[in-house]
Amino acid sequence: MQSPEIDMDLQEFRGILAEALSEGGTQPLLRLTDEEIAILDPDSLTECVAPTPRITQLSGQEREWVYATALRSLVSREAVEVTNIDELDAVLRAAFPNSGSDGADADSGDGTDPGSVPSGVDLDMRITPEVSLALTLRRTAARALAVEQHTSSGVTHMLVYIHAEDLYLVERVTGGGLHMFTLASSAKDAADMVQLFIDPFEVADKDGRVQQITPEQISDDNVGRALGEAINTALVVGQTVLLADTPGPLLTTYATDKDLWTVYVEKPNAPTGIEARAVGKTSLHRAITKLITPAVSS
Repeated sequence: MQSPEIDMDLQEFRGILAEALSEGGTQPLLRLTDEEIAILDPDSLTECVAPTPRITQLSGQEREWVYATALRSLVSREAVEVTNIDELDAVLRAAFPNSGSDGADADSGDGTDPGSVPSGVDLDMRITPEVSLALTLRRTAARALAVEQHTSSGVTHMLVYIHAEDLYLVERVTGGGLHMFTLASSAKDAADMVQLFIDPFEVADKDGRVQQITPEQISDDNVGRALGEAINTALVVGQTVLLADTPGPLLTTYATDKDLWTVYVEKPNAPTGIEARAVGKTSLHRAITKLITPAVSS
C-alpha cells in the first residue's frame, strides 16, 4: 500500500496556520497513535526523532493487525479519505485472513521492520489538511527540543519543533504510543508546556547559588550534599537537549517533593562549563525559552 504524500511546501498551509494561530493562538491540533502514524508516514518511524513505543513492542504479525485497525480508525474519523473505498475491505481481509492454519506463517520475520503496512490492494488515500500540517511540521524543522520525563511510572517524551518565533509544533508522546500535537504561537507558550512537563508538581521555588561541577565529579557522585540529595530523591527527572546541525546544550532537571535542581551543560562532552543550582519558576522558564528561541540570522 502506498503511503500518502505529506512532504508539502508549508506555503500550502498558510491559510490553515493563519486561522489556527489567530483564533486563540496556541491550541491543540490533533491526536494520533503510533500505528496511525505508521500508516500515514511510515518513513518517519526511522527518520524522525519522536519515539513510537507501542510499535517497538509488537511482532511482525501483530503490526499487521494493529495497522489494519489504525487504518479503519483513520477512515472512520475522516482523518484520511480513501477514494477507492470499495478496495478497503481487500486490504483488511489481507491483514485478517480466515483462521484455520497452524499459525506457523503468522510472523514472517522478527518484527524489526518498522515500515510494514497492511498488504493487498493499493489504496488511494488523501489526508486532511490538519494531519498534513502536523506531519509536515514534524518533518521539516531544522531544530527541535527533545525532552524525556522519567518517573516511577516510566518514560514519556515531548518534542518541540522550532520553525519561527511565532510557530512551534509541540508533540507529546505517552508511554502507550499516543501522540498529542499542539500548535504554539510563541516561545513562551511552548516553554510553558515544557516547564509543566518537567516540573508537573510545580516545585521550582527559588534560585540557589550556582555550583560549577566537572564530569569527573558527576561520575564519582561527588556533587555536594544538596545536589546529591536532589538526584537521589527526585520524583521526576527531565533530560532536555536541543537537536540541530550543531548539537546544542543539555539541561537535566531533578524535581523532588520540595524543589527543583538543574544541571546545565553548554556543549556535549564539555570538560568544563557545567553549572548546577536550584531554580525558581522564572529562571527555569527563562532557560527553556532560550533553548527554543530561533537563532537570529546575521
